[in-house]
Amino acid sequence: MGKSLIAVPIGDPAGVGPEIVAKSVASKEVFNAADCIVVGDKTVMENAVRIAGEDLTVHVINGPEEGDFREGILNLIDLGNVDMGNFEFGRVNGMCGKAAYEYIAKSIELANEGKVDAVATTPINKESLRAGGINFIGHTEIFGALTDTEDPLTMFETNGMRVFFLTRHVSLREMLDMITKERIKDYVKRCLEALKKLGVSDGTMAVAGLNPHSGEHGLFGWEEVNEITPAVEELQAEGYNVVGPIGADSVFHQAAIGKYNSVLSLYHDQGHIATKTLDFEKTIAITNGMPILRTSVDHGTAFDIAGKGIVSAVSMIEAILLAAKYAPNFTK
Repeated sequence: MGKSLIAVPIGDPAGVGPEIVAKSVASKEVFNAADCIVVGDKTVMENAVRIAGEDLTVHVINGPEEGDFREGILNLIDLGNVDMGNFEFGRVNGMCGKAAYEYIAKSIELANEGKVDAVATTPINKESLRAGGINFIGHTEIFGALTDTEDPLTMFETNGMRVFFLTRHVSLREMLDMITKERIKDYVKRCLEALKKLGVSDGTMAVAGLNPHSGEHGLFGWEEVNEITPAVEELQAEGYNVVGPIGADSVFHQAAIGKYNSVLSLYHDQGHIATKTLDFEKTIAITNGMPILRTSVDHGTAFDIAGKGIVSAVSMIEAILLAAKYAPNFTK
């Protein structure tokens, strides 16, 4: 079987996306694991290759079928949408926000049509998107809209540890009202289905506790007693391989050493802190529940170091490797 074909949009041109793409395509790890189709702007990418100090030839193509996948070749679908006279590194720019959206949309189009096996995304800037008239707050919403997926599931994978999120971009006060038996049951079922789609069918999912010591039977809070435990017990009675609540101070360690195949984190920072402390650079976001596969770095545009050639490409390399790892399960 040949290597997986991965679409890689370059992200916001004013950020570090083009540089980490250049460094990743040039890496032996990526070359051995995947064939990459970069979607971006020719001038931006040639500049990024020079800044990154990589020995790459930018090969402009109209589609994946024209790709030259020999070592040292960066295959680029050139959308030609950046006016370098209006370009500056490290600045919010509507032109760059609009361009970043167009790179993502083209990549999704290729995946929807089965012309690539997965998409590995780079950082975008929410302010630049807004300035460019793009009414999405981020990648997940764009992918949801362009794949007709109502509520995509975010999963982090870090050195084999997988973490899903019951809630994400809401305040802690609002999060507490979202810890319901019905929501937990729905998410566990969807998460287990997503794991199956990734090819993960063995093992047990753990639901993290919310309160200290998972509430100690109501001593430190009632969410576990009233919502979480009943949800897990009903899921078990229905035949789902899930346990919990497991204290959040230990469940992630247990998952990291292989006791659980995944953890359902109850809120944003609970899961983010665990994964990023384990290995910040290798914490990769995987968007599940869609007909196509998307992986992504989980860092920002790093405007402060963009254009300096000093950004690490470890996260981007890992995102492409994970895309290649799981892509065979999504190949149309």
